[in-house]
Amino acid sequence: MRPTRTAFNAGGMFPALCVSLLAAAPASVAAQATPAKPTPLEASMDKLAKHPTVAAAFSALQSDNAWTLDQQASICQIPAPPFKEQARAAEYAKRFRELGVQNVRIDKEGNVIGEIRGAKPGPTLMLAGHLDTVFPEGTDVRVKREGTKLIAPGIGDDCRGLAVVLSVARQVITQKIPFSGKLLVVGNVGEEGPGNLRGMRAIFGGPMRDSIDMFISVDGTGFGVTNGGVGSNRYRVHYKGPGGHSYGAFGMPNPMHAMGRAIAKIADLEATTTPKVTFNVGIVSGGTSVNSIPFEAIMEVDLRSETAAALAEIDARLQKALRDAVTEEKARWPKSNAALTLVVDTMGLRPAGTTPDTTFIVRTSLAGARTMNVYAPLTISSTDANIPMNLRIPAVTLDGGGVGRGAHSLDESYDDRTDGYKGPQWVLLVVMGLLGAK
Repeated sequence: MRPTRTAFNAGGMFPALCVSLLAAAPASVAAQATPAKPTPLEASMDKLAKHPTVAAAFSALQSDNAWTLDQQASICQIPAPPFKEQARAAEYAKRFRELGVQNVRIDKEGNVIGEIRGAKPGPTLMLAGHLDTVFPEGTDVRVKREGTKLIAPGIGDDCRGLAVVLSVARQVITQKIPFSGKLLVVGNVGEEGPGNLRGMRAIFGGPMRDSIDMFISVDGTGFGVTNGGVGSNRYRVHYKGPGGHSYGAFGMPNPMHAMGRAIAKIADLEATTTPKVTFNVGIVSGGTSVNSIPFEAIMEVDLRSETAAALAEIDARLQKALRDAVTEEKARWPKSNAALTLVVDTMGLRPAGTTPDTTFIVRTSLAGARTMNVYAPLTISSTDANIPMNLRIPAVTLDGGGVGRGAHSLDESYDDRTDGYKGPQWVLLVVMGLLGAK
């Protein structure tokens, strides 16, 4: 899921506030705000939306929107906790086969992969939604409906994305939209934190990597184009010693005190804003009783940045702070021979990456939003697209429409309102624009 959203570009559209202000402005002012002449790419997307097969797909996505919502709700009621996505994967593969998707299989990592072949040779585009959720085994995943709103853990992140992928595949096959190349449709594992992007690591670390020309993940709600991948380094840090009685053994290095020194140093790290760098000590633990010198103190640390270089730089300063804390705690008790050691375990490494604003996939995504008359800002976040971005494969993450609230919470909701169908329509238009549908 994408916790970070930073708007950079309106894709040629005006935010709602600007529209309302223009509506209240004098006619002469409103006339001056006439939209600019479409670029050749924008004009081609406008034309593509009117192609008979694409227009038929658009109409079906709107009139049969209940099918998309039923897919979203029923998928969400199949538990998919971290590393236990098998049941949802099996059902997702079954639904691909029922739609007529070809060569459907589940790889060794657990990813569901299928193919839709175009009429002529051309590029290969992967369209993916992630199967996993952040919720542990045993979580109640039953979906409640309140009018146009669906409520359940994971209903937006990423049951919406999975439903959109199914809807796009269904229309490409049903309407026989003519395109060039190959569309790979995927339900992947391991996008959420503990998974460490393991699904996409397996795909792009295997033999398929060199055959994938473009990548889109559908993750999140609303309308947005994520073309910047926030990288993260996560560590579990252990300070260890023999421990002892708080009075009788006093005078030896204390692992908890060493960790406290480290936390203070981390808190004082300088963080840049351009590029943005963040650091956080999120969990601390250790000790057995108030009157015992702990034999172990543990903390979990998260570092993030939108560039690999900045992430590496803050990581180097973190590592120095961790080591310096050991040195200083030992120096505090020079007469003690008690050991004090540091062990740093890697919890997860997410690579940073960027798909430049000028690339075809980004411009096509924005041009499609313009054709759909929706506001789609460029954003930076952490999604499955981080992996191909880092490999310099053109990649974006697109939102799936509707309105989401409370991601990663038990009362997470998705509200389709009156125009949720525009999410699948937009994704379909972008996919067909990239694959040269005529």
